[in-house]
Amino acid sequence: HVQLVESGGGSVQAGGSLRLSCKASGETYSYPCVGWFRQLLGNHREGVAAIDAGNRITYYNDSVKDRFTISQDISMHTIDLQMDSLKPEDTGMYFCAAGRMYACRLDRISDYTYWGQGTQVTVS
Repeated sequence: HVQLVESGGGSVQAGGSLRLSCKASGETYSYPCVGWFRQLLGNHREGVAAIDAGNRITYYNDSVKDRFTISQDISMHTIDLQMDSLKPEDTGMYFCAAGRMYACRLDRISDYTYWGQGTQVTVS
């Protein structure tokens, strides 16, 4: 099993920044794909960014490329999402999730086995 706890959400004005953190514990070595997903108001859940903790390859949704950066802090056992140039359409609940697959595809949401409780991001 893997336990995931998100932190770092909050409210910010458009153009501002937030940094989300996902603390992972348990059998993380068995689930190397860690992704950030978001559920926008009234919409389905979508992938934002993912990282393969084994080879550090990163994946991004086109809508956040050049604005968001996913990274791994091995010493803290966290996967962080730095979000810059935030827009009101980035508002939503953000979740981190862990899974195992050949490539950490953001569209294969069902392949992410473990999920955190989420953290709210509001951009006004």
